[in-house]
Amino acid sequence: MLRIYTLANCDRCRAATKWLRAEGVAFEEIAIRATPPSLGELRTMLAAQGGEVRKLCNTSGRDYRELKLGEKLAVLAPGAVLALLTGNGNLVKRPFLIGNGRALVGFDESTWRASVVRT
Repeated sequence: MLRIYTLANCDRCRAATKWLRAEGVAFEEIAIRATPPSLGELRTMLAAQGGEVRKLCNTSGRDYRELKLGEKLAVLAPGAVLALLTGNGNLVKRPFLIGNGRALVGFDESTWRASVVRT
């Protein structure tokens, strides 16, 4: 089953879940603040993003700025960044869709259509 980590007041998350419903795609929605993605899910997503840990981060978020992660990402080991993400869902870019061999972060309809909807 597909799992999508979302934040209730996130426009992109609402657009993604609305799109999934319109396409008839079954999914489980998980509140990202209460339950951040697991370390295994983050590792899967990191591999799907070509090892670019920055792509997993909510770079426009307050927590990201307060921790000055923009300055630290270049020197932090990927494992250290993933540990931060598992402990704070605010740091994770959303929506975060994973499962059934898919791993997508951020909502782009054309990318999701190519990956999620099977014809």
